[in-house]
Amino acid sequence: MYRVWRPSPLYRAHRLEKALGTPAKIYYKYEGVSPAGSHKPNTAVPQAYYNAAEGVRRLTTETGAGQWGSALAFACAQFDLECEVWQVGASYRHKPYRRSMMEVWGATVHSSPSEMTEAGRSILKDFPDSPGSLGIAISEAVEMAAQADDTKYALGSVLNHVLLHQTVIGEEALLQLAKVGDTPDVIVGCTGGGSNFGGLAFPFLREKMAGNINPTIRCVEPAACPSLTKGEYRYDFGDTLGMTPLVKMHTLGHDFIPEAIHAGGLRYHGMSPLLSHIYELGLVEAEAIAQLECFEAGVQFARTEGIVPAPEPTHAIAAAIREALAAKEAGEERVILTAMCGHGHFDMGAYDAYFAGELEDFEYPEEKVREAMANVPVIA
Repeated sequence: MYRVWRPSPLYRAHRLEKALGTPAKIYYKYEGVSPAGSHKPNTAVPQAYYNAAEGVRRLTTETGAGQWGSALAFACAQFDLECEVWQVGASYRHKPYRRSMMEVWGATVHSSPSEMTEAGRSILKDFPDSPGSLGIAISEAVEMAAQADDTKYALGSVLNHVLLHQTVIGEEALLQLAKVGDTPDVIVGCTGGGSNFGGLAFPFLREKMAGNINPTIRCVEPAACPSLTKGEYRYDFGDTLGMTPLVKMHTLGHDFIPEAIHAGGLRYHGMSPLLSHIYELGLVEAEAIAQLECFEAGVQFARTEGIVPAPEPTHAIAAAIREALAAKEAGEERVILTAMCGHGHFDMGAYDAYFAGELEDFEYPEEKVREAMANVPVIA
């Protein structure tokens, strides 16, 4: 099944480099060639396969922008599994064709928070206009899975096995760059839960730790949801209602509800435990970029390279452009690598809002992090 979209292409952004007037080389690994249009099938397929092999009948999950929900719906269709998806309400309304895509593959899709679960009803009781969050949607999907013996919950990011599945991205990129004789000086990737970034960066980090290469590796997150740059490193729940096991990660607090930015896949309160760990060790860096700069970068990328990026990878593109302009100012040649983790064909509403001047820049203040931490259990 992987042969449908793997290996994915590694492109050099010649036209973007020319537009920027930079001496830097910019490479991007393009995951939008998968059936779902993103990197998510890399883990959806094995998760569906192993569940089907164990006799599971149905998988439940959450999705933000819809990439993960689409990928799991696709994978479940291949292995004759039922699929039920809770999509974050803001994205459900912004991106109706993502829902349609999931339904084409046979999935049932609900807007989250919903009236179908106790978790959803408890949120709607206090916040009837809640835009939803990945944490809330996780609570709903986990609650439904726990009620049936033939149903399991599948997660598309954060956890160790998911990042392991995604490392096919970086492993391919290592071989592809070797063919053209280049080694990255800087690696940047968008970071929400961590699967896309970990998938690209971990194989290169292995080579860096072995002393074979020495790139700067940087996580790029939205300023509205800055779990690495402003969150605390401690144990917290992966979902809003506290139904999941506690994991040690950078977190903004499990009841954090992010602003309704269009990068729905990055609107998560926590960060992968593995990424959080290597960030604490100083092996990777992190920066937060606001929404408008990201969309500006996405439009420039589309007009030069021809591919319309999803809102999530526009964060990585913005960071790559920053690096390329810094190389220009310094008069240095640099090799920059990023992952274009998905296309934006279902995100035209977001681009419409950008062109109409309706998008806002949101920045999450540190004092709100301290308030949110008051509800997080302290684990020695």
